[in-house]
Amino acid sequence: MSYTLLFASAFLAATILPLYSEVVMFAMIRAGEPAGLLLAVAAVGNTLGSVVNWVLGRYLLHFQHKKWFYFKPEQIEKMQGWFQRYGVWSLLLAWMPVIGDPLTLVAGIMRVNLWLFLLLVGIGKTIRYVIVIYFSEMSVAWF
Repeated sequence: MSYTLLFASAFLAATILPLYSEVVMFAMIRAGEPAGLLLAVAAVGNTLGSVVNWVLGRYLLHFQHKKWFYFKPEQIEKMQGWFQRYGVWSLLLAWMPVIGDPLTLVAGIMRVNLWLFLLLVGIGKTIRYVIVIYFSEMSVAWF
C-alpha cells in the first residue's frame, strides 16, 4: 500500500464523504510500515481535509438566500450558538464522528483564524491517530 493512498483516504475522510482512513492505516501497520511516518501522513492529510470544510463554511453564507441552499437560517443560528458557547477549543474534537465535520464547517462560518484552526484541529487529529496506531499495533501483536 502506498502513503499516497493513506494521505488521500485521510484527506477525504475529513470532508463530508463517508470514508475511513483507519482501515488503510491498519493494513499498513500490519504490513510493517513505520508508525511515525504513518502518523505524520494521516494527521497531515486529515487536517488538510478539514480545511476544505473550513473553506466551504467561510463562503457558504454567501449563498444562504438561494432557493437551493441546504441549511435553514435556524440551523445556522443553532450551530453558531453552539460554537460560541463552547468556543474554538471545541475544534480539538474535530476528529469525532458525526460532530467533527460540521464543527469544522461552522469554524469557517464563524471565521476562525486559519492558523488557530490548523493548530487545534491538527492536535486533535494527531492524538486520534496516535490512539489508532496504539490499538492497531496491540491487535497486530495478538495475531
